[in-house]
Formats: sequence, structure tokens, C-alpha cells
Amino acid sequence: MAAGGSGGSRADNGYGSQPPRRRRGPGALATAYLVIYNVVMTAGWLVIAVGLVRAYLAKGSYHSLYYAIEKPLKFFQTGALLEEYLLIAKYLPGIVPSSVVLTAFQVMSRVFLTWAVTHSVKEVQSEDSVLLFVVAWTITEIIRYSFYTFSLLNHLPYLIKWARYTLFIVLYPMGVTGELLTIYAALPFVRQSGLYSISLPNKYNFSFDYYTFLILVMISYIPIFPQLYFHMLHQRRKVLSHTEEHKKSE
Repeated sequence: MAAGGSGGSRADNGYGSQPPRRRRGPGALATAYLVIYNVVMTAGWLVIAVGLVRAYLAKGSYHSLYYAIEKPLKFFQTGALLEEYLLIAKYLPGIVPSSVVLTAFQVMSRVFLTWAVTHSVKEVQSEDSVLLFVVAWTITEIIRYSFYTFSLLNHLPYLIKWARYTLFIVLYPMGVTGELLTIYAALPFVRQSGLYSISLPNKYNFSFDYYTFLILVMISYIPIFPQLYFHMLHQRRKVLSHTEEHKKSE
């Protein structure tokens, strides 16, 4: 995702040599709504972070910490679907120009992992790979929603901007690794149980193999992950270098 400093930034709108037009931000009422939404989401992921820490201190082990944060994780990760609507409605891009495709893919893949894999295949919930992506998601979302909140208020601290465009270098591969390992761990149980699969013959003359679908999902990471990762590296150079030049000019 791209990001501006304080206030609305100019986004690359793909018009070639024509200068990009500055997007208008939402009105006062929409801004208030968006601030509340992002504050709530920041607080929600902080609750998840605190829950993880408390469970670890209580157990003295990092194994099976998923059960301590299962409910808030499902609630707030599913709540990110509203963010996708806000992006499509072009509210958030008016404040921080974002890639709708990038955000939509991330949101949908995480909701899919939360419900269609981790929730549906109970056997994988104790896997360490689940904790791997949960920790990566939690840190990422706390930073991201804080970033949106302060951007909406036109008062974005440099530390949050730096974290937003730097920590993903480690967190994104960490999260993707956890996601892939979790899907892989679910495969034997999905194959054995026939979860979500539809066999022929049936009155709809339609078949679906969820086991094969999960394999295709894993394969899809091969072309998609490098594109998203290098896109974010490009955005990091653009945003942080612009910030440094702005500081020098002051």
C-alpha cells in the first residue's frame, strides 16, 4: 500500500503522463466514522496481543495459545471485511492511497485462513504455525490501524509511518509461512473427512474437492507473494524517501 504523510497524498492513478489529481478526503461525518472504526480495530488487535501475552505468562509455553484469543481473533479479523468495503467506496484512499487489490487479497486470505481452515479443521488449532501467523497479523494490524487513525486526523507520527513501511519486511514472510504451514497441516484431515467437498452424482451435476482447492490456494502464493512483497518494498522506498526529503527541506 502507498501512504502519504499527514493529510491526503497524491496517488498514482495510472493516467500516464497526465498529472494525478488529488483525491478529496471524506467529509467530517465520514471522517469521524472512519476514525472510530480504526480506533476500535486498533483496540481489538491490542486485546488479542494482550491475550497472547497473558496466556503465555500463565502457561509458561507458547504452544496452543490460539485458544486464548480464538474469539476476538475471529471477530476482529472478520471485521476487516468492512475495511474492504471502505476501500471500494474510496473513503480510505482519500486519506491514504491504497491498493484495493492488495488489501482485498490480504483481507480475504486472512478471513479464509481464520474460518475455512483454522476454525473448520480443529486439529490444526494446536499447531505452532497458527501462532506464527497470528503474531504476525497482530503486530501488523496494530500498526496499520494506528497508521490509518493518525492519517485521518492529519497527525501521523514518523515512528508509526516507519513501522508501517519497515516491519512488514519480517512480518509478511512470517505470516505467509504460518499460513502455508497451517494449510499444509490441514490437508490430511480435509482429505480424510471430505470437508466441504461435493461428490458426483448429485442433482446439480457439480463436484468440488476442497482438498485440491487448498492445494491450489497454496500454489497461488508462489506468483502472488513476490508481487505483493516487492510492491511494498517499492512503496517503502517511495514513502520514506519522500519523508526524508521533506524533512531536509524544512
